[in-house]
Amino acid sequence: MYKEFFGLDDTPFTLTPDPRFIVFTPSYNEVLASLYYGLENAKGLIVLTGEVGTGKTTALRWILRRLDSSVLAAYVFNPRLSIDEFYHHVTQLLGIKDWTNKAELLTEMGRVLEERHRRGLRTVLIIDEAHELSDYVLEEIRLLMNFESDNAKHLQIVLTGQPELREKLNQPGLRQLKQRVALRCNMHSLPNIDEVERYITERLLIAGSDQPNIFTPGAIDFIFQCSEGIPRLINNLCDNALLTAYAAGDAVVSRQVVEEVADNLDLLPRNEQLLASEKPAEKISSGGILTAEAREELWQNQTRAEAAIKTKKLPTQVVNGKTNANGNGAKKNNLFEDLDDEIHLEIEEVGGFY
Repeated sequence: MYKEFFGLDDTPFTLTPDPRFIVFTPSYNEVLASLYYGLENAKGLIVLTGEVGTGKTTALRWILRRLDSSVLAAYVFNPRLSIDEFYHHVTQLLGIKDWTNKAELLTEMGRVLEERHRRGLRTVLIIDEAHELSDYVLEEIRLLMNFESDNAKHLQIVLTGQPELREKLNQPGLRQLKQRVALRCNMHSLPNIDEVERYITERLLIAGSDQPNIFTPGAIDFIFQCSEGIPRLINNLCDNALLTAYAAGDAVVSRQVVEEVADNLDLLPRNEQLLASEKPAEKISSGGILTAEAREELWQNQTRAEAAIKTKKLPTQVVNGKTNANGNGAKKNNLFEDLDDEIHLEIEEVGGFY
């Protein structure tokens, strides 16, 4: 409705996890690098947790779309599965059709996974909303981790869910599964106003705007307070604020508009003095499970994130061949290559997963 009014080609603030609109803030880059590190090094079982709306599903879909052709990946988005339904998903992934009981299934699955590993191919199973999985299915996942050789896991599994997933894995009955978790990473909300400003501005640029400063500094500040840095809430506030400004004929979204929208959405801040901590971006390690374009894109966006922190300004961003506000030449995002620098990840390595 408001796209033409604001000069947009697409709707920038939808509530769907569209990886086209991913914004490489330092905190988000850290999680993507953690996932990339775990998959590239065949860690086996990876657990990604984060609060509702922080962008876990978006990160997973970004990774899925950029995996190299040597990686066979399946994405399970409905966790409320029986054991039979769970294995139905797994067999669809591997193309296994002729089995009549669980013993035959596991035998054939082991053969297929071993053959793929022998050919240098990767097999990844990603389960979203894993905090909803039953203890019985989680126990089956533990058993699947037994498909391994002396020095490598033949099947990699990523469990992602809300913080309740950590609590679930701490249950005494699941301690064997917990010990097999090789890598843990946590998705945080955007920690400060600078990252929220970058998030809003870059999504506008991706949507085709040549006027990325549609939101005033006061409006962005209040969006940060109302959303507490949670991307889904930021999207909801921004989308409704653009609609309200359009209805009023305002070309700029002011703090007053955001206050009105936040009141209607029952998102008024609980604390007017939210503290914002700045965290330096870290660099990404090298690897080869993603496409060359994907590696270049992540690396370039990481570099821009570091430059933004140093200069306290938004980095230049070029989207769909358009120049940014600084008049730089247009160039499509390429993904990261030649990543020889070290990375400091906020991850938890758990030994003894073999």
